[in-house]
Amino acid sequence: MKIIVDAMGGDNAPKAQVLGAIAAAKAFDVEIVLVGQSDRILECLKEEGIDTLPQGVEIAFASQIITMCDNPTAVLRTGKDSSMVVGAQLLADGKGDAFVSAGNTGALLTVATLVAKRIKGIKRAALSPVCPTATGKCVILDAGANNECTPEYLLQFGYMGSFYAEKYLDIKNPRVGLLNNGAEETKGRDLQKEAFALLKKAGDAGDLNFIGNVEARDVPGGACDVVVCDGFTGNILLKSIEGTAIFLGKKIKEMFKSSLRTKIGYLFCKNGVTEFKKLMDSSEVGGAMFLGITRPVIKAHGSSDEKAMMNAVRQAKICVETGVCTAISGSVDRMKAGKEAE
Repeated sequence: MKIIVDAMGGDNAPKAQVLGAIAAAKAFDVEIVLVGQSDRILECLKEEGIDTLPQGVEIAFASQIITMCDNPTAVLRTGKDSSMVVGAQLLADGKGDAFVSAGNTGALLTVATLVAKRIKGIKRAALSPVCPTATGKCVILDAGANNECTPEYLLQFGYMGSFYAEKYLDIKNPRVGLLNNGAEETKGRDLQKEAFALLKKAGDAGDLNFIGNVEARDVPGGACDVVVCDGFTGNILLKSIEGTAIFLGKKIKEMFKSSLRTKIGYLFCKNGVTEFKKLMDSSEVGGAMFLGITRPVIKAHGSSDEKAMMNAVRQAKICVETGVCTAISGSVDRMKAGKEAE
């Protein structure tokens, strides 16, 4: 299996990308294509005392770099030889099985959609991060790719999220919930009400395990395995969860440092605290998949370090092995609403 890595995208590029990808090649038995400026990639290796490319690692040259400030809609015009565009083209040409980038999210969505291509029949690709819950994990989609959505988009998100939870997270018959401001069927704006009707119909047909509306406060508690929402709402939910985790982490640290007694108490709780930190550590996850693209495209966090990039490659490998994209493309006909489904 060959994973393509955008070596120049991200705040810590190219060092974190190069070293993380090479570590992944050794740990997960995959081949790596590092896309970017060859001299800078090789310089990173020299700084680590590595004179030649490790076995199973190659470089695909790209002269340009897409920054976080670049206009996402202009990248195909102004950045044709960027590491992101070249990497996506390699994926489209079948020269790799998945693509990982920590670069500009909007630009990656554009490139994935127009170069790697959406699955035929899928209206919009969705950014789909995985978050820890009290009962395991859940997928949130969309988490920022599509601020404006139609009810049919949300219906397709429900299907795609269900396949992802089943294939990637190994959750049998995943529970799909629609994010809303109340559990009642009548809650929400027209978007939520109409999407509810479509998801309920799919649930009644046995295509989805739709459990109805879920409130944001119930998501961390494990109310469902797939959270369906528009990108604006989903991004707020995701950032709220991240912020709460950071707040709790700081408060726990302050509590244990407050006195000699609490410091001694920490020694008895150390293993539990370590596990909690690992649970809330985004670098353990790797990234978020753009569901709806023909092949796995993983968006790693912009500030990804070596560990996060290594795990993003691991995530890409699992997505290839479990056939998430194939499962979605094989079920598009079931995801259509209204007259289009007739």
